Amino acid sequence: MSKLCVSIIICISMLFAISCSKGDETVIKGKISNIDYPYLLATYLSSDTLVIDTIPVNNKGGFSYNVNIDTLTTFSLYMNNYESAAIVFADKGQKLKVNGDALLPDLIRVNGNEINDDLTTFKSLNQDLLKQRGQLIINLNKDRVSDTANVNSLSINDDVANLNLLNHELTLKAEEFIKENPTKISSLILISNFFMNSDSPQALERVLGYMQGDVKQSRIANRLYSYSEKLNRTAEGAQLPYFQLKDYEGDTISSYDYKGKYLLLSFISTSGVESRETIDLLKNEYEQLNSDSVQFVSVYIDSDIYPIDYPSHDSVTWTIIPEKRSWGSDIVDLLNVQYIPFNILVRPDGTIMERNVPAQEVAEVVRKSIDN
Repeated sequence: MSKLCVSIIICISMLFAISCSKGDETVIKGKISNIDYPYLLATYLSSDTLVIDTIPVNNKGGFSYNVNIDTLTTFSLYMNNYESAAIVFADKGQKLKVNGDALLPDLIRVNGNEINDDLTTFKSLNQDLLKQRGQLIINLNKDRVSDTANVNSLSINDDVANLNLLNHELTLKAEEFIKENPTKISSLILISNFFMNSDSPQALERVLGYMQGDVKQSRIANRLYSYSEKLNRTAEGAQLPYFQLKDYEGDTISSYDYKGKYLLLSFISTSGVESRETIDLLKNEYEQLNSDSVQFVSVYIDSDIYPIDYPSHDSVTWTIIPEKRSWGSDIVDLLNVQYIPFNILVRPDGTIMERNVPAQEVAEVVRKSIDN
C-alpha cells in the first residue's frame, strides 16, 4: 500500500473520529433578552467537581454552548452577574434550546428533552402566576437596595404577603402536576422546587408518596427521601437536637442550658429591613415575658462584611450568637433554616413548639401554652 493511500486512510479516520466526537457533544443554545453583560456563566458538577464556564453572548442575547458530558447533568446558567439564573437538564449528545427574559427567570423556556419539555409545559400552564411572582421579586429586590429612609415598610409587607400567596397557589399547581405525572423526573424536580423549603414534613411526604416506578430509585429521589427524614427530625413536636454555640463574648452555650424554659431561637442578619423589624418586635415581646421562664437567643447569619457590627447588649439584652460561617454553619443545617428572619419556639421539655412563629406573636403563643 502506498504512502499516499495510508495518509488518505489516516485522514479519513481522523475526520470520522472528530465527527463522532462532535456528535456526542451536548449543545445548549438560545436567546435571552435583558442581558446586561456580554456573557453567561454556566456551572455544573462533573465527578463531584464544580465546573464554571463562560459563555459569550451577542448584542441580541444569543449564545451557544458546547460541552461534553456522559450522563444527565444539571446546568445553572447565571445571568447579569448572578442576579438571576435558569436551570437546564441535559444528557450526552442532546441539543437544547433556551429562550426567555433574564428579568423573569422562572419563565425561561427550555426545550429539547422530556424533562425540560415537561417543566416548560408547567411554566406555560402557570405563566400568569409566575409572571406576577417574578414582578413582585423584582419590586422587593429594588426596595432592599434602596435607601432605607425611602423604603415603605407597609408596601414591603404587602408585597411579601402577596408573594407568599402566589407561592402557595403555585405549590398547589405543582402538586396537581406531580399527582398526574408520578413516573417522571420532572415531577421530582417540582417537588425539589416547591416542597424542599417547606416547613411541613407532611406535605413533602404526601407528594413523595405519589411517585411510582423506576424514578423512585433515582439520585434526586434518594436526596428528597433523605431530606424528608431530616425535615421530620426538626419538625414541630420533635425533640430539639443538641447543639453548642459560641456567644458574643466567646462563652459556650448549649441546648441543655435552656431545659425547663421556653426558648426562642431567632435567626436574623445585621442587615435587611425584615431582620431589623424582627429585632424591634422581639424587644417588645421580651419585655412582656418573664426571663426566668423564657429565654431568647438570636443567631446572626452574616457573610458579606467583617467585622460585623452586632447590636450591643444595651440594645439587645438576650444572648447573641455571631455565626461567622453564615449559611454553612452547623446550627443552620441542624435546624433546617432556609431563610431569615426565622424564629423557632421550643417548649420547656425540649420539644419544638412552633417553627417560623411571627416575632410579634411570641409572647401570646407562650402565654397560651402556659395557660393550657
